[in-house]
Amino acid sequence: MNEVLARIQELEDALDDPVNLWLRLRAAWKRAEDEADPRMAEIVKQSREIGPVLKELEHRIRRVLRRTRELTPLDRVQELDRASMLWLSRRPGRTVAERAGPSQRILSTVRHENFDTLENRVFHAYVRVAALVAREWLREHRRAQGSDRYRLVDTFRLRCRALSRDLAELDVGVAEPGITPNYVLMQDKGYRTVRLAWERLIRRERILDDLWAWQAQTWTDFAVLAIVLAIDELEESQPIAQSPIVWRQEAVTGRWFDQDRPLAVFWLRDTGRVVEIQSRPETPGPLLTLARAHVSLRITDPSRSDLPRRVAVWTPHAMGRLDINDDALGAVSRIFEITQRPSYEVMRDGLILTPAHGEAEHVTKTLGSARVDAIALDASGETLGSGMRALRDFIRRDIWR
Repeated sequence: MNEVLARIQELEDALDDPVNLWLRLRAAWKRAEDEADPRMAEIVKQSREIGPVLKELEHRIRRVLRRTRELTPLDRVQELDRASMLWLSRRPGRTVAERAGPSQRILSTVRHENFDTLENRVFHAYVRVAALVAREWLREHRRAQGSDRYRLVDTFRLRCRALSRDLAELDVGVAEPGITPNYVLMQDKGYRTVRLAWERLIRRERILDDLWAWQAQTWTDFAVLAIVLAIDELEESQPIAQSPIVWRQEAVTGRWFDQDRPLAVFWLRDTGRVVEIQSRPETPGPLLTLARAHVSLRITDPSRSDLPRRVAVWTPHAMGRLDINDDALGAVSRIFEITQRPSYEVMRDGLILTPAHGEAEHVTKTLGSARVDAIALDASGETLGSGMRALRDFIRRDIWR
C-alpha cells in the first residue's frame, strides 16, 4: 500500500505543470520501475532537512531548574522557603544546630536540573517515530542499499535511535499526539522544526491507517492513472481534453484527488477514434451496470454513426493474491452475456487490474466475441514494469474495433 500511495502522490508533483502532466507522471512511474532508485518519501526529505537540526539541538537541549524540599546538611543549605522555616520552627532546640539533630540536616529548598519539559518530550516522541518510519522505509528498499538515499535514511535512523536512548537516560518522557505547543515549541527555531516534522509523520501514519480501511478505492485510482499513462504513451495518441484535478492535502475515503467525468479524452489519429477514460461515472449506463465495473473506456468514431464501444475495467483488491484465471473466466462469461443484450452501446472487451503481490501475470480469456485480459501488477519494481507493458499491449490491440 505504501508503494501505491507513492505512485498516486507523484500526481501532486506532476500537477505543477498541467501541460505536461501525463509526461511528468509517466517519467516518475518509470523511475519507480527501477528498484535500485528508491522512491522519494517524507522520511527521505526529513533525513536531509532535519538531520542538521537534531545535531544542533543535541548540544543545547533545554533544561529547567526544579525546586524541591529535601533534608540538606547544614553546610550546604542555600535557600529556605516558608514551608522550610515552619518545619524548622517546630523542631526542638534553641539554635539551628540543635534543631538539626544528630544528622545535622534541615529541610531546605534544593534546585535540580530537569530535562523532562514539554519541548523535550516532543523531541523524544519525534526521534522515536522517525526511527520507526526510517526502518520501515529501509525494509521496503533493501535492493537500493548502494544508493545515496538509502545511506542518508540509514544514517538518520541511527542518529534518531541514539538520541532516543540519550533522552530516555535523562528521564525525558514521550509526548502524546495532539499536545498544545508551548512558547518554546512555537518560537524556538530548532524545536519548532522538530514539532512540525513530528506532526507530519503522525499525519502520515493516520493517513496510512485510513488508507488500509479504504485501500480498494486507492487501488482504483492507481489503476485509472495506469490506463491513462498507457494510452498517452501511444504514438498516435493526442490529448484533447482533461478534467480539472483537485489535489487534497489528506485522503477522504481513500481518495487523494477529485476530478470530473471523464478524467481524460484522447484522439487516436491513425485509428480515428476518440477515447474517454471514465472513473466512477455518476450515470454508468445499463451495460456498465450489468458489468458491475467502476471504470471504463468509451470509444467513439466521430466520422461514422456506429454505436459507441465500451470497455469494462474491474479493479479488484485483496490482501492476498487473487487467481486471475478464475477472475478472467467469470468476467468473460459476464461480457458474453452482455453482448447478447440489445443496447445503444457495444461491449465486447474487458480488463481486470489487480495487485500482483510480487508475481506479475497476464492472461487472456475469450468466449464467442467477448474477450477479457487480466493483469496482475504492483506499484514498483519489475512487477510494475511488466504490468505496464501488458497494459500497453492490451491498449494497442483491436479493442477499437
